[in-house]
Amino acid sequence: MASIPPFYRETNPTSSSIESRYLASDFHRLTNRRRISSPHFTPDLESANERPAEYPSGRRTVVSADKRPIFQSPDADALRSTQGSRQSSKLRKSSWSSVKEDECGTAQSFLESVNASVAAPQDSVHDANNSAAAGTCECCCRCGRSPKWQPAGKGRKRRSKSYTALRTGISELSGWDLDLPRRQEPLNIEVQKSFEPGEAPLERMPVEVLDQIIAQLALDAPPAGYGPRNVDLVACLLTSKTVHVATINTLYSQITLPHSSIFAKFLNHVSEYPGLGTIVRRLDLSHFTSVGLGRSRQTNSELQNLTSKTLLKCLKFTPAIQEVLLQENLDDDIDEYILRKLFFGLPKLRAVDFCASSSMPFVDSFCTTLNGLLESPSMTLNIRRLGLHECFTLPSSAFEALLPRLPQLTHLDVSHTRITDKALASFSESASLSHLNLGRCTQITGEGVVDFLTSHPAVKELVYLNLSCDIIGYRLLWEPDVDRLLPSLPSTLRSLNLNGAHIYPRHISQLLPLTKHLEELGLACANLSLADITTLFRPSQSEPDTTGVAQTQGQQPWQPPALHYLDLSAIPSITQSTLFNTPATTNILLTPATLPLEVIELGDKAISSLRECKNTNKRLGWCVKELGRRGWYVRETGGATTGRRGWKMGAMWWGMRKVPVAWGEVGGLYGHYMFKK
Repeated sequence: MASIPPFYRETNPTSSSIESRYLASDFHRLTNRRRISSPHFTPDLESANERPAEYPSGRRTVVSADKRPIFQSPDADALRSTQGSRQSSKLRKSSWSSVKEDECGTAQSFLESVNASVAAPQDSVHDANNSAAAGTCECCCRCGRSPKWQPAGKGRKRRSKSYTALRTGISELSGWDLDLPRRQEPLNIEVQKSFEPGEAPLERMPVEVLDQIIAQLALDAPPAGYGPRNVDLVACLLTSKTVHVATINTLYSQITLPHSSIFAKFLNHVSEYPGLGTIVRRLDLSHFTSVGLGRSRQTNSELQNLTSKTLLKCLKFTPAIQEVLLQENLDDDIDEYILRKLFFGLPKLRAVDFCASSSMPFVDSFCTTLNGLLESPSMTLNIRRLGLHECFTLPSSAFEALLPRLPQLTHLDVSHTRITDKALASFSESASLSHLNLGRCTQITGEGVVDFLTSHPAVKELVYLNLSCDIIGYRLLWEPDVDRLLPSLPSTLRSLNLNGAHIYPRHISQLLPLTKHLEELGLACANLSLADITTLFRPSQSEPDTTGVAQTQGQQPWQPPALHYLDLSAIPSITQSTLFNTPATTNILLTPATLPLEVIELGDKAISSLRECKNTNKRLGWCVKELGRRGWYVRETGGATTGRRGWKMGAMWWGMRKVPVAWGEVGGLYGHYMFKK
């Protein structure tokens, strides 16, 4: 393995694609001291001293108190409409359709980026007098003024108690730069070096401990545009040789590449220093997009930053990579050579995701690559987690050729694909699936799915199972299929989605044992009443309550359900009227008696009605959350939890509809398919 260079800071760039690194004098101004509990590693490949892009004439630049430029223009909307994409190419915007979980809010709180190809909404900046005259902040923080990240859903409110945001607002609205007097530091400070190089207590720590300390400096800043990220880690590169090596491992362990220019810079780095490529374990392109850069498809092809050749070159420079996250914005560049490299040329690769890749060049390359597997029946792949979510153009033969060659498979997402019963039956018996997503698959039958789930040894320890369907065009599970399926589900299951299945009141007795270990349950379109659903949360007459003094011999005590999330959308009996007007003796769904239940997903009509009942919602302790096509009724008080579970692999909130194949924060296009669609 190539050695890691002790110091690789470029001071004299040799090409236009490599810009100079940060200057040491800039660190005291650029360093962000925010910490995160779970590090998200993204190497900073941008230059801190980069000149800001030019802006259209008529805009006035105001420097706020925290040194961030605020651009104002009374004719901003007119400029946008007249200048069009010509001016948008000069503005640096965030990734398109990016969704991120908001840890500061209640359950189902999200942040979403504004589509950079359209004008920012009028409420992007709060100004009670004139919203058009106020500027926007180009930072990546959550101060509420950034046009890049906004609270998701309707009724967005931007409130910030931070001192920096207060100074920014005062300076913009009043025209004065508020800078309170600060305590003067002594000019001459004598620094006494009490330790020799390499002898400081921090440097003498075990490598594993030092790696964990450095990892806490990774900034939880989503890749929204070209702003500098991980400046603290870059500053650590200048500390000492020992800290430099530990920082390099953190910077290059997990690579996130939101734009083609950043990809080009990363490729130049690993080409010049091959040792850096051996550190990379994850290549994350889930945030990648060219929307908002003001470029046409032809312009992107002429830039030649990220193409099939450069992507293949990148994979060759990262031989120890374990996770590759791709998506639909790259499907035209995923050719046969890249697929051969992923499937056969990276022995340590464990996870790969092709989310929503459906172009014809991708399909042709995928099928051609799998022909090599048919020629070698004994060949197997080491991939453990495979994502083919929304790859609906792949033929059924592709799944029949691929799935038998995955003996170590644990995670499989084939939602909305052409997988068949024959492909399910061809699973390797040595596989041990924990996550399986078969939602919206129209080529499989209820009988074939139930046969697979009840008899195949690969599904005996399932944790996540999605069998949802769109009943407008296809119903997967009919009443006899539900009768066979429910008693055979394993006790390891934590999330079960039966949306669209033919479920009747008589199935409640079969669902009751499952609710003792399930945390998510989807019952959309079920033929149930509110009283039937309430039965899941209260003991029946034949089951004594644990609060009772005497218990009948031979009967088990009542165990409350473990449900945190319940999908009741498209159930005719669940409306705003029944939730509010049903007597308390029959309806306990919104009371503390149903804890730990905290999220109820409802249909459009119910959510629209509940949205108008603000006073009643506040009195009951519930609120409405919306994102894209989905809406939730969320408990605000009394037992709300963060929702983090190991089986979610980094996701925090409930009701995800895409299986993650790599542990990490939800974001980019993956967040769109998880919670928004």
